[in-house]
Parts: sequence; C-alpha cells; structure tokens
Amino acid sequence: MKLLNSYLLLLIVFLFSCNSAPVPKPKGYFKIDFPEKKYVLFDQPGYPYTFEYPAYGKVVKDSTFFDDEPENDYWINIDFPGFDGRLHMSYKIIGPNQFNRLVEDAFKMTSKHTLKATSIDELPVKGGPGVTGFVFDVGGNAATGKQFFVTDSLRHFLRGALYFNSTPNYDSIQPVEQFLYKDMQHLIQTLRWRN
Repeated sequence: MKLLNSYLLLLIVFLFSCNSAPVPKPKGYFKIDFPEKKYVLFDQPGYPYTFEYPAYGKVVKDSTFFDDEPENDYWINIDFPGFDGRLHMSYKIIGPNQFNRLVEDAFKMTSKHTLKATSIDELPVKGGPGVTGFVFDVGGNAATGKQFFVTDSLRHFLRGALYFNSTPNYDSIQPVEQFLYKDMQHLIQTLRWRN
C-alpha cells in the first residue's frame, strides 16, 4: 500500500508541476557567416567597361534575353553561389538607342515592382569619371530590392538588378541584400568606360 501511495503522490506532483503556460518563441533565421570583402578586377578584352566585383562572385556571360539573344555581347551576370543570388547587368550603346528612352525604361522596369513594394527610393549616384545614374532601393517583398543604372549620357548605358533564387521575403533576404548592396556600390565606384 505504501508503494501505491508513493506512486500516486509522485504522479500528482508530476501532473501539477507542469502547469506553466506555454510561451511562443519568436521567429528566427539562420546565422549567416559573411565572407571577407575582397575584390577582383573585371577587365576583359573587348568589353566597353571595367569594374571591381567581389571575389566570392563569379562573372558569367549572359547569353539569353527572354529566350532571345541580347542585343550585344556585353551583357553579363555576377553569380553569388554562396547566397543563391545574381546581379544581372545589361549594357546598351546609346548611339542606336535614344538616351531618354533608356532612362525611361530603367524607371519603368523599377516601377513594375510597385505591386509588392512598400517603397521605392531613387538615389542619385556618381562613380568615376563620366559615371552617373541612379540606384533604386525597393522596399518590401519585391522580386528585386536593389537596382541601378549608370551612364556617361553619350555612349554607354549599364543597368543592373540584384535577384535571389527564392520567394521574396524581405525579413530573411535583407541581411544578404544589404551585404551585396555594398558590393554593388563598390562596382559603381570603380566602373570605368572604355571608348
């Protein structure tokens, strides 16, 4: 009987000791270890531009444009395999393309994100000699949060857009996007045109 009473007492203590209210844990994301900032010079013969890009990126020639060929051979992507991201860069020669139309197209392409964007900031940017343009900071769950175009307004026009191969979720992408945004700014600052 004593043994039964001991078990009952132990069971009652166990049942009443677990009466604390459950507390939900806040959402969390994985810790991201960012690589050290080191840059490599992109200086390929025949290309109308040079710039520095991060060593953890890989420059790849872009061979398609919506299942068609790009209008020239100078379209490239910078892949970031460690972040599953890509900076798409398209180059246009202003001669056959009207300068005003290229600028309008860059603004239109950015404004297409207004359905998902909470904000779009248009920030003027100045790089090296003859390099001016805009960086577009798109807030919210848009497909791309960072875009830019730079030009000398006479001959060269370069547009870039950073995309990630994942469903847009600003809270989870933001740390990586901000990290790569600094690299985008460095690319613009080191960009030089070849005539």
